[in-house]
Amino acid sequence: MPASVRPRERLLHHGAGALSNSELLALVLRTGSATCNVLELANQLLARFGTGEDGPAALAQLAEASIGELSRQPGIGPAKAMELKAAFELGRRLVSLNPGDRPQVRSPQDVANLLLAEMGALDQEHLRTVLLNTKNRVLGVHDVYRGSLNTSLVRVGEVFREPIRNNCAAIILVHNHPSGDPTPSPEDVRLTQQVVEAGQLLDVEVLDHLVIGRPGFVSLRERGLGFAKR
Repeated sequence: MPASVRPRERLLHHGAGALSNSELLALVLRTGSATCNVLELANQLLARFGTGEDGPAALAQLAEASIGELSRQPGIGPAKAMELKAAFELGRRLVSLNPGDRPQVRSPQDVANLLLAEMGALDQEHLRTVLLNTKNRVLGVHDVYRGSLNTSLVRVGEVFREPIRNNCAAIILVHNHPSGDPTPSPEDVRLTQQVVEAGQLLDVEVLDHLVIGRPGFVSLRERGLGFAKR
């Protein structure tokens, strides 16, 4: 590649903030494969494990991939897969050092402000959990499930795996309707009920369930769907 477009030279001259996700990944990977350069390899990773776009959704989904899944990508062996996992873990730990800088959730609109623009554009249903501490500050967003949101397919235990691992006080469920209509379905309500009941047993409060459409959203808590009346 010409020197002007090499990630290392761009970082040196413009700073890390000027680099795209694929360029930053290329720096972690260091080398490409026999069939592509390192920047092409980084783009292939984002396309395979994310949405095919160089955006936050692709990066978040790549961060959740296991070492085994990463290693199956041509050009990514176990060593590179472990380096990627280490880089993502360092990022998570760095965020944990600055709790005061995390967004605070005071209303459903606060959650929508974080996720609506991205999730409203997805062409497949995604179920995510927003992880919160005792002050309702965001600890992270975890992608739980992709596909048709059917209560028989979504494992409630998987919803709480990351919240328990991160010692969360509360969570908010968020999923999108690719049709653009955010009206909750009967399946959405049933899933909410199941997750709320499981949260009570696990001592993790489920504050809300948002359904995101284009351009709006619906709070099941505000509509009294799936949540017991207070």
